[in-house]
Amino acid sequence: MAKIILTHEVSGLGAAGDIVEVKNGYARNYLLPRGFAIVWTQGGEKQVESIKAARAARAVANLEDAQALAAKLKSQPVKITMKAGSNGRLFGTVKTTEIAAAVEAAGLGKIDKRNIEVNDQIKSTGNYTATVRVHADVVANLRLQVVAAAKK
Repeated sequence: MAKIILTHEVSGLGAAGDIVEVKNGYARNYLLPRGFAIVWTQGGEKQVESIKAARAARAVANLEDAQALAAKLKSQPVKITMKAGSNGRLFGTVKTTEIAAAVEAAGLGKIDKRNIEVNDQIKSTGNYTATVRVHADVVANLRLQVVAAAKK
């Protein structure tokens, strides 16, 4: 078992700043190369506080605010305009960065791209659902409406 410090939130494992033990292969082949974790050392233990402070600064302050934000996110679909071909297939995929920017542009609030999870890659126009972890105890389903950009 490998002892690591998470630098990003990993579903089913923990949040940034958590010290966890995982199997060696999972750490070596997935978490470390993608930058989701660093190897635990006594010197690395000092980084935990700065990681947790950064996570706290990004997090929604309290449960009531998180529930209000979740209600706003559920209330209306978010429209994302992307370049697409004539058959509705997108040139690329919709990324969490674009989803976060669309939510903010729609006036629904500011969310961190790391808290957005999309089950399948969005490669064509249509309606989709993404999961947003607003708070440790609050999860909202965000409806996405992907439309093709107007051709010039």
